[in-house]
This record gives sequence, structure tokens and C-alpha cells, in this order.
Amino acid sequence: MRYHLASFGCQMNDHDSERMKGLLEGLGYSEVGDRDAADLILFNTCTIRGSADERFLGNLGDAKRVKRERPEAIVAVGGCWAQSQKEAVFRDFPFVDIAFGPGEVSRLGELVARERIEAVGAFSFDGAFSGSLPSKRERPHQAWVQISVGCNCVCAYCIVPSVRGRERSRPLADVVAEIEALAADGVVEVTLLGQNVNSYGRDLPREERATFAELLRAVAGVAGIGRVRYTSPHPKDMKADVIAAMAECPEVCEHLHLPAQSGSTRILKAMRRTYSRERYLDLVTRLREAIPDLSLTSDIIVGFPGETEADFAETLSLVEEVGYDGVYTFLYSPRPGTEAAAELPDDVPPEVKRERIARLVETVQRVAAGRAARFVGSTREVLVEGPSRTDPTRLRGRLSQNIAVNFTGSAAPGTIARVTIERATSTTLSGRQVGAPVQADLVRS
Repeated sequence: MRYHLASFGCQMNDHDSERMKGLLEGLGYSEVGDRDAADLILFNTCTIRGSADERFLGNLGDAKRVKRERPEAIVAVGGCWAQSQKEAVFRDFPFVDIAFGPGEVSRLGELVARERIEAVGAFSFDGAFSGSLPSKRERPHQAWVQISVGCNCVCAYCIVPSVRGRERSRPLADVVAEIEALAADGVVEVTLLGQNVNSYGRDLPREERATFAELLRAVAGVAGIGRVRYTSPHPKDMKADVIAAMAECPEVCEHLHLPAQSGSTRILKAMRRTYSRERYLDLVTRLREAIPDLSLTSDIIVGFPGETEADFAETLSLVEEVGYDGVYTFLYSPRPGTEAAAELPDDVPPEVKRERIARLVETVQRVAAGRAARFVGSTREVLVEGPSRTDPTRLRGRLSQNIAVNFTGSAAPGTIARVTIERATSTTLSGRQVGAPVQADLVRS
């Protein structure tokens, strides 16, 4: 049996997709790149952004064609979109055989087997963690590790609490045990995942309770792990103990994705982000005082209901003042089931949104290019990922600051190469390897 999996959305979806692949291959399935050759067509979906919905629905239309040509093929839809549409998915898309929410990855094999036997649609959602499932990693030396699921925040634009449920944390011992097993399997870099990672542990039973800072230190101490990343934190929960752990544990990378969403306090209040522009900037100051070479990236939404030109100007000035190394930019689109969609008119015209995001992207690229220039002329440690995507004669890797580097050299994936940086753009660095590579777990970036 063969499967084809298309994944949309965030790092949590990437993690879930790796678990789906590992589970299916443990059941004897093999992956194929051609949807037409698959016995099982599987989508792992996102519904946070309208663009993700549109891309998925285009692919789902192609699966309908395959199903019409080969009725025996199974079409399965998982993830946040499936959870948000659970009342309508089989009615509106009758060619879909299986739908399951993001907490139901562990039952994928059961659902597929039941479909083979009964040929009936199924939907379920029990909120189980997927950390104990087998995984097929994209890169042998890097791994996603889920530390929590769900979210207790009430951001007006966000549907995550509806589709992934209330926040639930995995016990620290379980997370560490998984990472120890990954290290034994050759993983040298882990990325801790959660909708709000730095509120980790608050829901655990008293005897198991741990803070995110304690978890960071425990993971950093696992033998064989050379780099620790995490995403995404909420600015309101970025406490002094987490900053101290980042500064004091050399394994924890000098990169932080810190979603701002807007530079206007008025819009932040409408978004229910629970911090002001001033509090966000104060946090950035404290972070950079503790970790001077910290790379900061962010998310920013353009055209949230009520956003004026003055509000947008504050967002542009926030990008300048913070000095981001990169920003993911999004046009606001109402998401069904959110407070903003229900109560706030989408009153910023589309042409205004597009014009504003063009200005934002120009500002982000200019600021990021200036930030990247600080690396030119220095020699840095790069974790090698494999061949460059644009030139297979060169290699590609990342700094501890999570900035991509393309370089000439001969290092193997999973090792650390010392690279002299010769050129920089707003998104990548380039250079040449100097000296012999070393094992990643022997280097403390």
C-alpha cells in the first residue's frame, strides 16, 4: 500500500505529519510523491490563515478527481481545518472518507484500517499526544518535539483554542525521555513545540509540575544534544527565568520567534494580546541585554479590523526599533469561529491591506539586510543540513541564530562546519568552510 501526504501550516503540523508518516510506514505503507499512484491520499491541514485554506481546497479538488477515477482510493483529511469543519466535512465533501482532528493522530492507523474494512466515513478527536508515535523525520539529525497542545489564550483573530482545545502539557520526564531516545538515534538539534511553549507546565499535577525554564535546562543537559530551539512563545509569558535559561545554557540557540502581531497598542488591545507596545519593547530590551547576539523574528498581521494609517505607522516603526532578523507577514482575513469574525467588521479595504503589506515587507527586508550584514567577515558555526536548495554543489546549514547559510565545503549533514561569512542578503548568508567539521554535540554555539 502507498500513501501521499500533503502538509499545510505551522511547525506543529510539520511535527504531526512526521508522526503520520512514521505510523503509516510502521503499518507497511510506503510514501509516493505522485498523488495518482497513492492508495491513501492524506492531507494535514491548517485553518489559521485564509491562504492555507485556499491552498488546501485546491489540492482537495485534485483528490476528488483521483477518487472519481479510482473509487478504491482513500481520501483522509486531518488537522485544524478538519476539526473546524467536523460538522460539515462529509456533507460538503462526500468523497472524503476519513476526517480527524489534530489530537487524533494516534488513531490514524485504526481509522484507515476501519475504512478498509467497513468503507464508511469516520471522525474522532480525543486530544491525545502524538509524542509516543513513531516518526519519519525529514532530516535524521533534527527533530520536532511536542511539549504541549492547545492554547488558553483568547486572541480575537485566532481559532487555535477551538480546534486544538485547552492547553495541556506533557510531563517533563516524558519529554526528556523522548529527547534522550532521539539523541541515541543521532539527533543533535531539537525544536520544542507548543501553541504557547512558555506557559508550559502550569496545568500539570502538583507532583509533576515544572516550568518552561526548568524544561529548557533539562533538555539542554541531554547528552548528545548540541542545539535546542523552541517555538512559539507568547510575550506575556516570557519571564525572567526563561531569559536566564537561554543566556546560561549554551545549547539553547540565540534565536527567538516572538510574535508581535501589531505595533499599535490600540490594535493589540482589540486583538486581545494582553500586552502593550511599550511592554513588548521593554521585553526586547531585557532579552538583548541578556543575550547580546540574539536573533529576533516575529509575526505581524496587516489590516486587522479598525487599523488606521497611524496604527500601521506604529507597526512600521516597531520593525525599525526592534531590528528584526525576519518577519512573517499576513493579511488579516476573518476566520470562522473567532471573536473578530463574529464581532468586528473587516473594514480595511483589500487594496489598502495589499499596499500596507508591500510597505511592511520592504521595511522588514531592509532592516533584516542591515542585521545580516553584521555577520560578514566573521567565522561562524553552522549546523549542516545538506545540499543547498539553489546550488547542489554547495552546502546549506544554519547558525545558532537560525539564519540560513549557503557555503562551499565538504561537511556531512549533522556536523558543525566553521564558515567564514562573505556575503549577506535579508534572508541568507553565504561563505566558505574553513577547517574540518566537528560533531555538533561537541560544540557549544
